[in-house]
Formats: sequence, structure tokens, C-alpha cells
Amino acid sequence: MNSYYVYIMTSKRNGTLYVGVTNNLKKRVWQHKNDIVEGFTSRYEVHSLVYFEETSNVDAAITREKQLKKWNRAWKLKLIENKNPNWKDLYEEL
Repeated sequence: MNSYYVYIMTSKRNGTLYVGVTNNLKKRVWQHKNDIVEGFTSRYEVHSLVYFEETSNVDAAITREKQLKKWNRAWKLKLIENKNPNWKDLYEEL
């Protein structure tokens, strides 16, 4: 059974947010943290994993990512704070 992840990363508490989807969360977050791929997360120093969801359905993961990207900022902040009120970097727990 495969796992797919929708995740939110940030530059700092209440900072720049990035929403993504992957099938290998640990590897993908490591890539963000180490600026392996040039782009948004490297440009804005978005290196902390603050939220993620797991599903076994790739279509559900992609749909959820698109949904979260359309959400306004306040909704995303509430989502993060409901599960991670201290904005702890969850990467070490993976």
C-alpha cells in the first residue's frame, strides 16, 4: 500500500506558507530544507514542516492539495494551529 502526503511548510511561525503533495514526505522535506530544487521554498526560505496529512489514495491527495492551495491564509493558519499549536518542525518526527 502506498502513502501520499499533503503537507504545509513555513519560513517561521505565521510566515510564508507552502502547500505540497508527495509520496515520500521525509525525502521531499529534506529537499526543501536543503534547497535542492530552486523555486519558491528556496527563494523564501520555507524550511519547516508544520502540518501534514496521509492518505493511500493519490487522487485524494492531489485533490486535497488543490483545495488547501485555494484556502485563504486564515483557514490554513487555523488548520496548522489545531494540530501543531507551537508550530514545531515535524521533520524530526518522521
